[in-house]
Amino acid sequence: MGRRGNGEGSITRRNDGRYMARYTVHTKDGPKRKTLYGRTRADVAEKLAKALSDRSSGLVFDAGTLTLSEYLDRWLSHSVHGSVRQRTFERYEEIARVHIKPTLGRMKLKALTPTHVRGLYREKLDDGLSPRTVQYIHTTLRKALKEAVQDGLIPRNAADAVKAPRPSKKEINPLTPEQARAFLEAAGGDRFEALYVLAIHCGLREGEILGLKWDDLDLEAGKLSVRRTLSETKEVGRIFEPPKNGKGRNVTLTPGAIETLRAHLQRQLAEIEGAGDRYQDQGLVFPSRMGTSMNAKNLTARSFKPLLVKAGLPSSVRLHDLRHTCATLLLGKGVHPKIVQELLGHATIAITLDTYSHVLPNMQGEAVAAMESALT
Repeated sequence: MGRRGNGEGSITRRNDGRYMARYTVHTKDGPKRKTLYGRTRADVAEKLAKALSDRSSGLVFDAGTLTLSEYLDRWLSHSVHGSVRQRTFERYEEIARVHIKPTLGRMKLKALTPTHVRGLYREKLDDGLSPRTVQYIHTTLRKALKEAVQDGLIPRNAADAVKAPRPSKKEINPLTPEQARAFLEAAGGDRFEALYVLAIHCGLREGEILGLKWDDLDLEAGKLSVRRTLSETKEVGRIFEPPKNGKGRNVTLTPGAIETLRAHLQRQLAEIEGAGDRYQDQGLVFPSRMGTSMNAKNLTARSFKPLLVKAGLPSSVRLHDLRHTCATLLLGKGVHPKIVQELLGHATIAITLDTYSHVLPNMQGEAVAAMESALT
């Protein structure tokens, strides 16, 4: 095969017997010469035809010598940082640094195959990582490679062809109605009584409760707005971030929650007066004694765990289980899952149904009775 027109590629034979083709692509940085190799002229001709076809279709795969490690650093810096919550960014960064780079980081981005990805997951599982952690690795790598495909660096996403291990379903440990009543009775008069009431009555997340400000509450109307969450980050400490899923929600308060919040406000005003100029008022509903944001670990250790002991409840119960308690109590009373989804702030009703599927069989008996009643 002779030489082609300018930029159309050419095939020559090298001194080592292999064949080589050169052609030109136009990138955002200007024209760039690309080289293909093969054992026979036919092999190189086929590769060249495919490359020229991709070029004419606007597909220019230009990862060059970029390694996966270098690409992940660029992806985290240019695309992820500042576009997601700080905790989410730190999670992606940790997964890339601890799990992906040590195994595949030196590999060229364009050389990554599903076999390599599958091997990474197998290695991590054999090292004792949980299927859920390996699934997080899969999510991170797949998201990063998806952008590399969109940017024209690589032709396909190697993680798309690999199935991540399916993690076992997380067990939840909601309190029974009797246990919930015992816990709230034990919390009576506690500095954070209203916090626990909100967790059980309204199903708020820990960060959402600790991020609440009095401006978010309308006790006269019995309404609460979730507008932020308090997050613990490695890089900048405690910060306020948008709620999970990027949007807030409005919650109707129960009469019991309203009454407890009114008492909590009076208690807090007395604290502010006692602290005087030392109080750093941030408008928080549940701050530290000096008005600053509350450390969640301190809350658990100094208030929540002692209350579990006082109520005679297992020490394995987590503060987050109060949110689960809210959902199971409502579903157990026949409240529609869609209402529970909106109350909890789940992105989809599928999450609600999947998380609390153990409660739903009890509702089927009520459905049968309702149908029987409707037709008799």
